[in-house]
Amino acid sequence: MDPQNFDNLRQHLTRDISWPSVYMFKFIAPAENRIFALLHDLFPHQADFTNRHSAGGKYVSITVKELMLSADEVIERYQKASAIEGVIVL
Repeated sequence: MDPQNFDNLRQHLTRDISWPSVYMFKFIAPAENRIFALLHDLFPHQADFTNRHSAGGKYVSITVKELMLSADEVIERYQKASAIEGVIVL
């Protein structure tokens, strides 16, 4: 995700969501344990993870729900996730 998209997301989150709030993160990644582990490490143990494999099994859709305190906290988490090679941030 490029910096402009992060700025647009920050504006949306600040304008439309009351913080703190449970936020739903969405990612698509190759179905590799290493990538899943790296994403999992970005979130605390109490975060709610849901995985759904593609029909061919090559990719996995990952949804994470977590109580976030601010829009900046969400943006920071997305920036860290986007740095993981192969991860698509939605």
